[in-house]
Amino acid sequence: MNDKELTNPETWLDEHGDYLFQFAFVRLRNRAAAEDAVQEAFLAGIKALERYDGKTPVRYWLRGILRHKVVDYIRKASREVAVDDTEGSEILDSLKFKAFGIPSQHPPPWKFDPKHAYEQKEFWEVFYGCMSKLKDTMGQAFTLRELEGWSTDEICKELNIKPNNLWVVLHRARTQLKSCLEDNWLST
Repeated sequence: MNDKELTNPETWLDEHGDYLFQFAFVRLRNRAAAEDAVQEAFLAGIKALERYDGKTPVRYWLRGILRHKVVDYIRKASREVAVDDTEGSEILDSLKFKAFGIPSQHPPPWKFDPKHAYEQKEFWEVFYGCMSKLKDTMGQAFTLRELEGWSTDEICKELNIKPNNLWVVLHRARTQLKSCLEDNWLST
């Protein structure tokens, strides 16, 4: 393939569409939003094609554009939905936590090999299903922390929450994901 074929937008959907959709879906947990983000990334890529220098493969250049689109979507969604997911859970938390968010008991060891599961497509289907069950703030916080590698300060600023609230949200997200994976993956 020559350079012209590599940067031909007509081939992008076939060559990179699935990869980019998967990237967006993992982060947004919403099929329609992921499709929109990929579409916007393709359009932005076409508009910026003359600035593409060819130093990185087209796939990763498009992924960089898509990453910005995903972050924009998360910002927009966090501004629109200002629901406190801690509402009504004070009694539940009082049973699970000592002072300052320290858990009163640690969860039992998990008999699960993540490396083996990582290689299985079926696991990822179950994982995405479990991610879609998380509330928006939980899913966004978990995605930014565990999949994107953002720092606590970056996440708190992005989601407009305090660090101690972030740790509670992440704990709840991990607990819910663990429970969902145990029910839907480990029980099979």
